[in-house]
Amino acid sequence: MIRSFEDYPDYFYTGFFIRLFAFMIDLIMIGSIERMTLFFLDDGVIRSALALTIYLLYFILMTKITNGQTVGKIIFGIRVIALNEKELSWGTVIVREGFGRYLQKVVLVLYALVIFTPYKQHVVDLLTDTSVVTINFLRQLEDNQIVKDKDLNRKLVAE
Repeated sequence: MIRSFEDYPDYFYTGFFIRLFAFMIDLIMIGSIERMTLFFLDDGVIRSALALTIYLLYFILMTKITNGQTVGKIIFGIRVIALNEKELSWGTVIVREGFGRYLQKVVLVLYALVIFTPYKQHVVDLLTDTSVVTINFLRQLEDNQIVKDKDLNRKLVAE
């Protein structure tokens, strides 16, 4: 769990283009799932509703099951983290990935907000106190914290 987004340097957060490429990989995955499951339906309301359901369920389930990652995020080594949660809760995931993805699917320009916010957050990240980070920086940060905690314990024992 992180204390505050301000505690970490700018490079800790994942920028627009890496997120875009990860999203494109996810769209390829979703398109493949749709082709395998909806091939028997003609274009229409039912197919569109099922395609939207697959789109949203992919993001919700993948993000929750893999603790903040989808196939695209795994490939690019990035992950969603929450400010107030060690692991993403169902509520956070459903709001971010369900409501947020639907909103951004309807209004695509909302994805571009990532470019202009200091912690590279889009609208729903701002609502749910989440951000996307580079995993290697997150691991390095956690390793440094463990080292600091061990040093503090040694100092306390020595006193």
